[in-house]
Amino acid sequence: METPLTPLEFMRRTRRLHAHREAVVDGDTRLSYAQFFDRCDRWSSALQRRLGVVAGDRVAYLAPNTHALLESFFAVPQIGAVLVPMNYRLIADDFAYILDHCGATVVCAHGDYLAALDGIRDRLPNVAHFVALEGAREGWISYEQLVAEAAPPGAAVPLDRPAIAETDLLTINYTSGTTARPKGVMITHRNAYLNAVGTLVHVHMTVGERYLWTLPMFHANGWTFPWIVTAVGGAHVCLRHVDPPAVYGAVAREAVTMLCAAPTVLIAIANAPDALRAGVRPGVRVLTAGAPPAAATIARVEGELGWAITHVYGLTETTPFITISEELPEHAALTPAERAVLKARQGVELITSGELLVVDEEGREVPHDGVTPGEIVVRGNVVMRGYYNDPEASAAALRGGYFHSGDAAVVHPDGSAEIRDRLKDVIISGGENISSVEVEGVLLRHPAVQEAAVVGMPSERWGETPHAFVVLRAGRAVVDGELRDFVRAHLAHFKCPRAFDVVAELPKTATGKVQKYVLRGRRAGITAQ
Repeated sequence: METPLTPLEFMRRTRRLHAHREAVVDGDTRLSYAQFFDRCDRWSSALQRRLGVVAGDRVAYLAPNTHALLESFFAVPQIGAVLVPMNYRLIADDFAYILDHCGATVVCAHGDYLAALDGIRDRLPNVAHFVALEGAREGWISYEQLVAEAAPPGAAVPLDRPAIAETDLLTINYTSGTTARPKGVMITHRNAYLNAVGTLVHVHMTVGERYLWTLPMFHANGWTFPWIVTAVGGAHVCLRHVDPPAVYGAVAREAVTMLCAAPTVLIAIANAPDALRAGVRPGVRVLTAGAPPAAATIARVEGELGWAITHVYGLTETTPFITISEELPEHAALTPAERAVLKARQGVELITSGELLVVDEEGREVPHDGVTPGEIVVRGNVVMRGYYNDPEASAAALRGGYFHSGDAAVVHPDGSAEIRDRLKDVIISGGENISSVEVEGVLLRHPAVQEAAVVGMPSERWGETPHAFVVLRAGRAVVDGELRDFVRAHLAHFKCPRAFDVVAELPKTATGKVQKYVLRGRRAGITAQ
């Protein structure tokens, strides 16, 4: 009586129960679940019968958040193939490496990326078919034509459905590769199913939810929300380009109830012009992850917009969620500022994520005192199978029976974890450990600061000292020494940055993480305050 744990089960159930409900909004395109799943079946059939894809083959995608990309999360795995959603903000050399490394036989691309892929065709000997999701031209097969030709209107779609084991590969998700070649994270059907169920246990969603795609679907499979939203019969509101006007417009126009966003996206939303924010729909629920959010950002979004933020934490290698900052009944008596501080913590294990520990260099669990740092390690049902075709990296990451996150954290007496930094970003100055996240959180409380990043810079006397890069809010300015005095008023003096560099923007990955290695390379033009 056992059945495999796979997110394809959500497709089966919603097809039976919610076929008539709106499934997808993508510009002028609106699809019911019956229409959406029919398109998925047609594409599955085309992959099998026209393009020769069989179970185990890799099918890669390069596209923004469109209905065609969303269809891939069901159409590719239901025929036993492996989906490879690529980060479209990488460069052509990265595309060539990923497509060759994963051995993709089919690549599907949005019209914006056809030229980039045409330029590397001679480096892709394994790719047999190039499919244009939009904007097909010479040398590209039209996705829409293949979908239309898979079966006559109203006819049964010819489709072979192989048996799927829950341990089969579902996706290969490549890391951003900011300091080395991207690594292919192998996610199984079981991994994704249990992350989706665990998320739904803690983040309650119901039939008729309207979810806005502000998070790139390629990022850790959109945090598994292609399957989560479908599981509850919700509507996927696709957003191809994310900026405050687009977000506010979609929230109002489509009665959006929920979205996911990295802290950098939240900052942009919170700092949008008053004209955009006027009449904003309150009550939108927001999941944030990808980087530790500042308590000041949480307080501002909740206080000024009336949106409810839930902080979750995870990595691509953990499918991705492993903790959630859960609100407890006793938190109701706290002030909004106090609750924001607690919400900024990474929190506690999800029911389905497995065991999470914070351990010292000898592998011993650190005291739950909110002070003693260690590394977050985790084992359980959401941990990846390993890195594709990279046994050495897999062994290093999964040593000792745990996945090693590389995140430095403390554990508070209530059991909640709080990240203090990436291990590689901890600043050691004169023998003292300085958390860049802590200093950034203080800077974000300054009324003129919109974004902040703190990194260690070499120092002959101290080894290294903190250096701050800040983006100011529109129309705001700071005077010499103002930011230094502000930080010193809230932190020990040794934690205060020795210099502050006011910049127009911070370098970021496609998922909103600040690229601190880029900032460390900026040695010129430093402005002391």
